[in-house]
Amino acid sequence: MKLVYKGKTKDVYELEDGNYLLKFKDDVTGEDGVFDPGANSVGLTREGMGRSGLKLTKLFFEKINEKGIPTHYIDCDIDAATMTVKPATMFGKGIEVICRYRAVGSFIRRYGLYAKEGMPLDAYVEVTLKDDERQDPLINEDALHMLGILTREEYAILKDLTVKISNIVKEELEKKGIELYDIKLEFGRIGEDKHIALIDEISGGNMRAYKDGQYIKPLDLEKVLL
Repeated sequence: MKLVYKGKTKDVYELEDGNYLLKFKDDVTGEDGVFDPGANSVGLTREGMGRSGLKLTKLFFEKINEKGIPTHYIDCDIDAATMTVKPATMFGKGIEVICRYRAVGSFIRRYGLYAKEGMPLDAYVEVTLKDDERQDPLINEDALHMLGILTREEYAILKDLTVKISNIVKEELEKKGIELYDIKLEFGRIGEDKHIALIDEISGGNMRAYKDGQYIKPLDLEKVLL
């Protein structure tokens, strides 16, 4: 098993069969000890965070697969905090896709002249580049196309999959009386035909969820859902 990448919240290993192993860490993104799914650095560490994130990732990825939506997920080992996945290639040097149902976080920081904190949004989709040096800048469809990161057809597929996947997560949370405010997803190309698939994870560390108006911390989300 060869270590190929050390990330903020996961390490990636290449397996002999060509698949990859993701090792979930107990770290989440944020600043000054405060969780922020959009942050570019590790903000805090909590024991059990890796296994907690993997439990939710297993739950959501299996439900998404059941809906016929492609993912890189193969299986996982909760005790070892590892997930086996299919190989995937990134778009450019990596992009992240956010689906927003409430105006919070960076949306308010950018559009506060027009938006009010917590106002409803209709599954608003944004794309950002994975670029820590430039604070993960927003990028639109035209720029993605002109820079050769995505074709317009791929962008349409990406946006459609983002809304479908986010709605699946939203509906699952609603069963427990939890409201999804926003969620960050990652996609890549997998298989011989290079079709677009969901990759990485879906856990409390890449979403904001609230119950009775109170924010649910990433580690607590697993306890509420499972």
